[in-house]
Amino acid sequence: QVHLIESGGGLVQAGGSLRLSCAASGRTFSSGAMGWFRQVPGKERQFVATITWNGGTTFYADSVKGRFTISRGNAKDTVALRMNSLKSEDTAVYYCAAGQIAGRAPQSYNYWGQGTQVTVSS
Repeated sequence: QVHLIESGGGLVQAGGSLRLSCAASGRTFSSGAMGWFRQVPGKERQFVATITWNGGTTFYADSVKGRFTISRGNAKDTVALRMNSLKSEDTAVYYCAAGQIAGRAPQSYNYWGQGTQVTVSS
């Protein structure tokens, strides 16, 4: 079993920056993809970004491309999401996910964190 723990959420003004972190514990997870999704009440979980096991390939949602950067730690069991130029529409609960495929669909991932709230005030 892999446990994912997110940190770094909070309240920020529009135009500001935040950095989310996610660490995997339990069974070592270093050979799969890790990603970030977000969700607001009443809506489906939305893909944000994903990164392959070696950090060599990344994919982003169009809505965050150029503003967000996903990266992987040297030990490959951590992932970070640097969020710049934040907008009010980025407000959501952000979830870390881990799986075998760096896909855009939630079904690509087997493990999920508990989520961390990001609130952007306008």
